[in-house]
Amino acid sequence: MLIIGIAGGTGSGKTTVVKKIMSSFPAGEVAIIPQDSYYKDSSHIPIEERNKINFDEPGAIEWSLLVEHLNMLKNGLSIEMPTYSYLTCTRQKETIHIDPCDVVIVEGILVLADPVLRQMMDVKCFVDADADDRLIRVIARDCIERGRTPQMVIDRYEGVLKPMHCLYIEPTKRFADLIIPQGGTNAVAIGLLTDYIEGQLRRIKK
Repeated sequence: MLIIGIAGGTGSGKTTVVKKIMSSFPAGEVAIIPQDSYYKDSSHIPIEERNKINFDEPGAIEWSLLVEHLNMLKNGLSIEMPTYSYLTCTRQKETIHIDPCDVVIVEGILVLADPVLRQMMDVKCFVDADADDRLIRVIARDCIERGRTPQMVIDRYEGVLKPMHCLYIEPTKRFADLIIPQGGTNAVAIGLLTDYIEGQLRRIKK
């Protein structure tokens, strides 16, 4: 099983990159493990305090569970991946069943920040994008999907996203085997990564 890590700032285009890679493979051959599914459960915290939680630093993620699930998949075992609600900031009762497969893509802003997880990856990628472009995408996404106003998004960007990006996310670029500038529009870089995955799969299956 190949484990591909795809990191990058919020709004950098990671999801687009993942979707384009997946479109090159048959259904069931690639599984996606979003880092966001492994946010620590905060349902026991009052909602007014929950809204103050910093979700853009490594301590917000239950890395041990993510690593455990990846090891289970590598050993041929299925997992029940947790789900997380951005609206309530809590882990949900529902899980997503994932069977072992040939390729697992671990995607999220901080997936290159954890040394244990990083060591498990066969390829480490960092999706790079201009800060203004990332902010525009975040405003569009959060207003539509997460019920926030543009001003709420801008305030959060200035107070949390930007400083956390500089402190925790941008420094992980040095761990990347492949940096993908311009996010999902970089067809050449995405093609190179897809070709590499296909080549490794052919080698494994021989």
